[in-house]
Amino acid sequence: MQQLLGEYECAIDAKGRMRLPSALIAQLGEGEVCNFVINRGLEQCLTLYPEAVWNKISEEVNSLNLYNKKNRDFVRYFYRGAHRVAIDNADRILIAKRLLEYAEIDKNVILSAYNDRVEIWATEKYDELMQEEPDDFSDLAEEVLGKSKINLSDLSSLKSNKEE
Repeated sequence: MQQLLGEYECAIDAKGRMRLPSALIAQLGEGEVCNFVINRGLEQCLTLYPEAVWNKISEEVNSLNLYNKKNRDFVRYFYRGAHRVAIDNADRILIAKRLLEYAEIDKNVILSAYNDRVEIWATEKYDELMQEEPDDFSDLAEEVLGKSKINLSDLSSLKSNKEE
């Protein structure tokens, strides 16, 4: 699977269905079966995982030692509300009412696709989150990526590969 990217504005209908944008579906791969797992996100959003990604994450979570109370608590909270969804013929998924309530989603949502997942945010909550931009994004980048092995020569080779 390739990296998912993009922000998309969508709406939830009265039955809790949301149509996935065709640009996002196209990123999932031509002819791919579009099965997902939807769950509570780490913040007050929902996270939509392609099934293969969910299975990989579940493997890691399931390897935790359940005799450790913190691990048990994490596993319970991680799986709470998770369920499988499939895209219907109209490119819609059905989102459970409890998940919509958790994320305080009423009608309008923003889908934020990154890496291998899609976050589903109530539009107001997403806008609030994005307004909390750090004072100096370059300082945050240095703190988070400063010890990364990426260097300028790596970036220039990426640029030349992109141009080809």
